[in-house]
Amino acid sequence: MANLKTTYMGLELKNPVIIGSSGLTQSVSAVKKLADNGAGAVVLKSLFEEQILLDAQKTAGDNQNDYPGAEEYIAAYTKDKQLVDFLDFVGDTKKAVDIPVIASINCVSDSDWISYAAKIEEAGVDALELNVAILPSSVKTSSAENEKKYFAISEKVKAKVSIPVSLKMSHYSAGLAKLIQQLSFTGHVDGFVLFNRYYRPDIDIVNMKLTTSSIYSTPDEIAASLRWIALLSGSIETDLVASTGVHDGAGVIKQLLAGANAVQLVSAIYERGAEYIREVLKDIEEWMDQKGYKNIEDFRGILSYDLAQNPAVFERTQFMKYYSELH
Repeated sequence: MANLKTTYMGLELKNPVIIGSSGLTQSVSAVKKLADNGAGAVVLKSLFEEQILLDAQKTAGDNQNDYPGAEEYIAAYTKDKQLVDFLDFVGDTKKAVDIPVIASINCVSDSDWISYAAKIEEAGVDALELNVAILPSSVKTSSAENEKKYFAISEKVKAKVSIPVSLKMSHYSAGLAKLIQQLSFTGHVDGFVLFNRYYRPDIDIVNMKLTTSSIYSTPDEIAASLRWIALLSGSIETDLVASTGVHDGAGVIKQLLAGANAVQLVSAIYERGAEYIREVLKDIEEWMDQKGYKNIEDFRGILSYDLAQNPAVFERTQFMKYYSELH
């Protein structure tokens, strides 16, 4: 029978299916259900840097009084209370399951929230995922300035903790391959999660207002992470996890063949429930048995850029070949 065990950032996973940070992982009972249905690991719903700061400011503003320094005290208390609730959640979750539990922080700066990283580690998490959500939308900020944030945040967090730290990042970069390679060289990043999926705006032309497109990914969206996992897996030693567009066992297998250590599922579990994890794992096992693979390491990365028989597929940007085949 196929052995689905894999490793990610030094953590042993019974299989490569990680449930990504989302509403699916926001309670102890929900995480336990995911674990009971076979998840290899979970990433807890993110603690937001902005949420902490905004809550503190709001509480301070709503509790004005005549005592000097009261606003500062209330703001600090709100931050601490927010953190206490999160740390309790982490500790309770670790007691409830026997799979790796990864905390997530959604951040955009290297400000004072970084001091929380050590306390999150003390709560018992196995690793920390930094979801650095940088959208290069300002014409006043250069690509280099945006990318410096990845280095600053990961360096300062890694100085606070001894647990593995992963970086969930955007594909927006003028030189993405070089950026990830340079980040891997720093030693401050133990794993990369490619890629985070941003809120997607849309326009309602009937009611003339801004709205949002589907919050769930589709299987077609696997192409972006598949390309970059394949391109990078042979050029860096840092572990890689694929995220966005992985919806079934076939999607997991594709990412493993490209060189991923594991994958993150979210949308497929929202749509089909925690029980669907079992079906995904069954499909992987059956495929491995059919191909004669006993372990994931027997085939992981064999279709990466470095090892594929036709690696140019991963670098092709034009459709000319496909159009010519249609006529």
